[in-house]
Amino acid sequence: MTSTISPPSGPAQQNGRRDPESPGGRGAGPVTRPRREWRSTLGALDVKASPYLYIAPFFILFALVGLFPLVYTFVVSINDWDLLSGAGEWVGLQNYAIELKDPYFWNSLFNTFSIFMLSAIPQLIAATFIAAILDQNLRGKTFWRMGVLLPYVVTPVAVTLIFSSAFDEKYGLINNLLQMLNLDAIGWKSEVFPSHIAIASMVNWRWTGYNALILLAAMQAVPRDLHESASLDGAGSFRRFFSITLPSIRPTMIFVIITATVGGLQIFTEPKLFNPSSSTLGGPNREYQTTVLYLWDLAFNRGDFGKASAVAWLLFIIIIGVGLINFFISRSIASASATSPGKTARAARRAANKNIQRSGHSPAAHDSKEHRR
Repeated sequence: MTSTISPPSGPAQQNGRRDPESPGGRGAGPVTRPRREWRSTLGALDVKASPYLYIAPFFILFALVGLFPLVYTFVVSINDWDLLSGAGEWVGLQNYAIELKDPYFWNSLFNTFSIFMLSAIPQLIAATFIAAILDQNLRGKTFWRMGVLLPYVVTPVAVTLIFSSAFDEKYGLINNLLQMLNLDAIGWKSEVFPSHIAIASMVNWRWTGYNALILLAAMQAVPRDLHESASLDGAGSFRRFFSITLPSIRPTMIFVIITATVGGLQIFTEPKLFNPSSSTLGGPNREYQTTVLYLWDLAFNRGDFGKASAVAWLLFIIIIGVGLINFFISRSIASASATSPGKTARAARRAANKNIQRSGHSPAAHDSKEHRR
């Protein structure tokens, strides 16, 4: 049997590579270096540019669906724009000045804020309370969570028709129950404040469970160690909720408040379908005509797209202002409450020491007994 012994690899073929200085490897270096530089350039470009490429579809879609209509609406608002004839002469800010003097605009703005306050505040309080209950160790957690989300699944048209029938002034369920209790019937569709309560009840019924699940997800992300340490210090469940849970879910609470503000100030479906038999949008005397409903009346009933666009931009500015106010208020409240856990822990320790002293055992005596043992 013959064996072939290969010669040892020289410096020109070490590690499977040719040495550029060797005769067989001349010219390989100048070819390899540009390739390496090109690959490193592509890698650096990929690291820097790929995140922007990933988020680019959202901004492109936003520019087409959100930003362009917003700019185009402003262009329409500074022209005498008719629904049928189209663009007219340029009028500048005249449409804004006319609408700011129109009592119907201010009436719609009052109705919008009234319904918003009656719906947003109870809705957020109830959503926080429901989320706190669902955060406990309940049996059938999935069942209860799906139960609070069912109202959100129902279409707004169906919800409005059901509540419109229940709040009917002659044959509605609510007035029939009031008459059974020897109380006077309420004009839910002909009076200002009762109509606002009826519409706000629709909004609360539909959106409370949705916001509760968002807050529940934030509560479950709070570390349980904080609750356990506070419980060992003597803090009760209510104290832990207001001093630990609420400050910890501050970003989510701000998000829910801002979304509730935007949705509440743009309410349209509920007042539009609340009284289909009324010839005037928003009630016989515009008792519950919101700003978006007034905008829709200007655009499609009167055909004045210029004034309708001006109202849309005024509402946009108002929503931005109210959203910023809510953001700063909620952030300041949450920041103030975030400084209280230390005070809560100290108060809990004092309460625990008082309880020990009342039972006849002081902490020092207890430690001395343990030392003797």
